[in-house]
Amino acid sequence: MSYRFENNHHEHIQDFYAYTIDEYAMAKPVRDIMTKEVVTIDINRGATEAARLMAEKHISSVVVLEKDLPIGIITERDFVKKICAKELEISKIKAGEIMSRIRTFADPETSIDVAIQRMLNHNIRRLPIMSGGKTVGIITVTDLAKYLRTDLLLQGALANSKPGGTSSPKDIDNPDRII
Repeated sequence: MSYRFENNHHEHIQDFYAYTIDEYAMAKPVRDIMTKEVVTIDINRGATEAARLMAEKHISSVVVLEKDLPIGIITERDFVKKICAKELEISKIKAGEIMSRIRTFADPETSIDVAIQRMLNHNIRRLPIMSGGKTVGIITVTDLAKYLRTDLLLQGALANSKPGGTSSPKDIDNPDRII
């Protein structure tokens, strides 16, 4: 009988730790996962220059500045919808003509869960991180996916190190390989 009680006790402890780890992970500030090197372009520069910057830096967006203040974002999607689909000549288009206005942002201390909620509420894939009127970082859906994958792998490792944990974490791309 005592064995059953201990087993049940361990299950409750595992539930407690899993819940606490999830809460902790989402309460972390975005500064811990944001991309800090934000590429910017002036509103009056050409769309061709924005495209070259994105290609050279291997990035999917640039922040648009007006008088050194961030006011918009140009994404690959903006090029497709606002230039390609309309068959416009890219060399005649300014960055300000194809950018999407910044609708919301976060500061570096904003928790990850609040940042995710803002992105969902505004249906955006990139969230500028601002401090003192300057863009100090950006959070993308890719950043969030990498963070959550790491968090899930860590949770799996922790669960496996506790009494009752039986499975080993596996490489997602190669399920036969144990990490």
